[in-house]
Amino acid sequence: MASKQLPTSPGSDVDERKRKRKLSNRESARRSRMRKQQHLDELIAQESKMQEENKKLRQMIDGASELYINFASENNVLRAQVAELTDRLRSLNSVLQIASEVSGLAFDIPDIPDTLLEPWQLPCPVQPIPASADMFQY
Repeated sequence: MASKQLPTSPGSDVDERKRKRKLSNRESARRSRMRKQQHLDELIAQESKMQEENKKLRQMIDGASELYINFASENNVLRAQVAELTDRLRSLNSVLQIASEVSGLAFDIPDIPDTLLEPWQLPCPVQPIPASADMFQY
């Protein structure tokens, strides 16, 4: 009977505490791994969302850039037309001036409007498009 250990002996209490502590540590480590995996899953979902948003923003920027290029091109055509029509108007005014001097009749020769001579000073101000230097970095 002396070889049997009683469950209330001090050695068995220590073993029981070690076993419980080990079990508690394992459970804590398992919970920690689960939290870490959950956090990783959230970060992956967030990355996916951000990539999709980035793709949409790039498409918007590309569309706006294409519109800008089209408007700039159309604006250049219109400016060339204004220059050509201004030259024609000057020529016609010269012809009217010569005809007026030769015939002795007074023709009402209108002045060329300043907006045709200086189209950058149009009555409606051009609004600047604000942009930051890093908005086109990918």
